[in-house]
Amino acid sequence: MSSLNAAVDFEWSKVRTVRSMVWSLVLCVALSLALAVVTGAVVRRQYADEPAPSSFDPVSAGFSGLRLGMIGLVVFGVLAVTSEYSTGTIRSSLAAVPRRGVFYAAKMLTGGLAAGAVSCVAVLTSFFLAQAAMGEESVSLTDDGVPAALVGAVLFTTLLCLFSMGVAALLRSSVLTMGILMPLFFTVSTILTNVPGVGRAAQFLPDQAGGLALYRHAPDGYVLNAWSGLAVLAAWTAAALGAGYLALRRRDA
Repeated sequence: MSSLNAAVDFEWSKVRTVRSMVWSLVLCVALSLALAVVTGAVVRRQYADEPAPSSFDPVSAGFSGLRLGMIGLVVFGVLAVTSEYSTGTIRSSLAAVPRRGVFYAAKMLTGGLAAGAVSCVAVLTSFFLAQAAMGEESVSLTDDGVPAALVGAVLFTTLLCLFSMGVAALLRSSVLTMGILMPLFFTVSTILTNVPGVGRAAQFLPDQAGGLALYRHAPDGYVLNAWSGLAVLAAWTAAALGAGYLALRRRDA
């Protein structure tokens, strides 16, 4: 345990000193909060003269900024793993922590904790800002389904960051990893869910399944709900982390 603690301290020092990782976390929060306010203001204006339809979900609408802010978390997760490969410092890191299992566990634990902490700030603050800006269409923290959505949103963003870290450990390239994950998370998966014949299968992609946690109530047409969707994302994350660990063990630095 002492070796793991030392390795975690080692990883924390990297997170604090690598500017690109720090700024990616700042970007996550900044985008989430800015778009939460904008979305809330748009909703207030749109439904100023007539009530919103029954299908309107103020929680999901308020998390619109969080969906874009996840770009920062994905970038953070990828850089937390691949920056050492691009600079060649992975050799000195493995010399300092020769047990690769401990090294990998410390890196994933540190990345997960950082993502979880930032997610808590982004989720809670964006929720309150968006609901305050929405006016009469807003919901409160104690309304039905809201606490579960907030917890689910934190879990979703944290798991997605860890999934990105696992893929990055497998591919070892920031360009390749982000070249795959960015289009998948923010374009391809959304398109596939609307394609007849493959839409239901696409609902099981990691971002689509886990993203159901951002809704107060699961939208129509989905075979999963918030918690089963998070379970699917957790399975994807476990598979990615396992593949990343095998790649670390079997390949030379």
